[in-house]
Amino acid sequence: MARARAGDRDAYALLVARYAALAHRTAYLLGAGDDAEDVVQEAFVKAYRGLGSFRAGAPFRPWLLRIVANETNNLHRGVRRRRTLELRLAEPDVEPVEPEREAVAADARARVLAAVDAMSYRDRQVLTCRYFLDLSEAETAEVLAWPRGSVKSRLSRAIVKLRRTLPAKLVEEVARD
Repeated sequence: MARARAGDRDAYALLVARYAALAHRTAYLLGAGDDAEDVVQEAFVKAYRGLGSFRAGAPFRPWLLRIVANETNNLHRGVRRRRTLELRLAEPDVEPVEPEREAVAADARARVLAAVDAMSYRDRQVLTCRYFLDLSEAETAEVLAWPRGSVKSRLSRAIVKLRRTLPAKLVEEVARD
């Protein structure tokens, strides 16, 4: 990061290569949908232009993801219609699972994602950052540009709303995982 701030374009290219997939997934999960690629490109351009304002010693990932979140918000300001939220997580290489168990797990994931997609934009944002992207509360606060207390309270309320929309059996399964 220090080299990139000093004007080393190759160093910045390494940062782009390292964080492009995460930035794309973040934009997509925050609701950019098919526009995620454009959002990510704009975010990397803005990040490059803003290298001078980057606080030395701060982590790059939350700073970049905040820019991605802001660009996604900009997209939503112009487009008021809702987009379908799909989760495309790369499944780790694991031993084969029984087909019936895998089908039940896939159904549970689909139902949870559908329930999250039906929630308000802010609820989707906080749930996506905290659980789908596995960001800490502090990172979530930084990415969404919210106070940490707001992340805690909004997350708590979003979880309560999510639990109300899911069948009791599914809530138990999700709580175990």
